[in-house]
Amino acid sequence: MRVLLSTYGSRGDVEPLVALAVRLRERGAEVLVCAPPDEDFARRLADFAVPLVPVGPSARELTRAAPPPSSLPQRAAELIADQFEAITPAAEGCDAVVATGMLPAAAGALSVAEKLGIPAVSVTFQQLTLPSPHHPPLAYPGRPFPAGETDNRVLWDLDAQSTDALFGEALDTNRVANGLPPVDHVRDYVVGDRPWLATDPVLDPWRQPADLDVVQTGAWVLPDGQPLPPDLVAFLDAGPPPVYVGFGSMPMHASTDVARVAVEAVRAHGRRVIVARGWAGLALTDDRDDCFVVGETNQQALFSRVAAVVHHGGAGTTTTATRAGAAQVVVPQAADQPYWAGRVAELGIGAAHDGPTPTVESLSAALATALEPTTRAHATAVAGSIRPDGATVAAMLLLDSVNQHRKAR
Repeated sequence: MRVLLSTYGSRGDVEPLVALAVRLRERGAEVLVCAPPDEDFARRLADFAVPLVPVGPSARELTRAAPPPSSLPQRAAELIADQFEAITPAAEGCDAVVATGMLPAAAGALSVAEKLGIPAVSVTFQQLTLPSPHHPPLAYPGRPFPAGETDNRVLWDLDAQSTDALFGEALDTNRVANGLPPVDHVRDYVVGDRPWLATDPVLDPWRQPADLDVVQTGAWVLPDGQPLPPDLVAFLDAGPPPVYVGFGSMPMHASTDVARVAVEAVRAHGRRVIVARGWAGLALTDDRDDCFVVGETNQQALFSRVAAVVHHGGAGTTTTATRAGAAQVVVPQAADQPYWAGRVAELGIGAAHDGPTPTVESLSAALATALEPTTRAHATAVAGSIRPDGATVAAMLLLDSVNQHRKAR
């Protein structure tokens, strides 16, 4: 059995596919991943000998460039065309396609699967892209929803109009060129009738009734057995648990100031600090021995040894911190990150910072909540309820569906 996993996005979009690829291979499947050509993605997949089919431009460089919202249709057209070009030859002979990542890229991958007659599954790593009467959609940059509109069904109708306006022409042009009919609505085509939600049901509960038959598998996470670097272990052992600060794939354009603000806010609580460079390239502004800078490292192991985790609120980082029982401060930057910040606050396992730009005072206030003993107690309790087997569940579901499809032919 041969399976193609496709995504276009940041580390948070690629890492879950690594977990699924490993679990599929354990069950005898051959797996390849289509993803951006960034070196850190290729290195991560190579760690597990999973072949990478590079597609599109570097996700990191695209994030750093921060193109204006007006360029979104053009970028989407390029992503869709890249999907057809890269995935079509890679998917030949595959028995299933799993598509996730940015919506236009997923639309392209699903279209390739349709063209080749391959069963496909649409997956999301946060529920805000799934239409539901219980929550509003995310607004696209430059296309805000009408002020005062609170009816979620109305907002989802407007969301469908936005996705068609932004991506419809590009998708249909490529589909027609490949012998496929146009779609009625881009979003509904990507979501399908039975999408998969690869998140933990405690951290991200899907509410019924809804209009979709959603399959919630649990988050796709692999146990990380990599040891922490010796110098990091020495820093951890040299004093009380520090506070971790990192913003993952977020560019944080005022990165030097963000690092300074974070360090001062942590020091205000008498704590040491670990700063993760991330895609923003965060660095320290002094050489005091209460600070330590890390690059790529085992977050699962590190988060279990810190007093709190300050982060951007990506789905993957939020899940990892929650599983580790770490108290959190979420400083959301964009997209679904305010949602994860809200969930952290609602569960009592940390604080949601108000807005994307922290000051020493605002971050220190949020840290005061995260560092309370009751917050740590809640975080420890919730950690025990997070299921560890999401990727295994997904692998079994996918292989079962492929086998059923074969029998039905």
